[in-house]
Amino acid sequence: MSVMILHIVVSLIIALGFLGAFIWAIKTNQYDDDYSPSVLILFDDQESKNQKP
Repeated sequence: MSVMILHIVVSLIIALGFLGAFIWAIKTNQYDDDYSPSVLILFDDQESKNQKP
């Protein structure tokens, strides 16, 4: 039974570590993408090529 409690505690510590890393990434603007919007205009639309008038 003590092994089960140990596994629960260890898994909670790991989960909190991942949650902390996710919150840190959000707060330090790791998910802001400044590059893609500037180059999206260079790509062709695949839908317009597939449609025939």
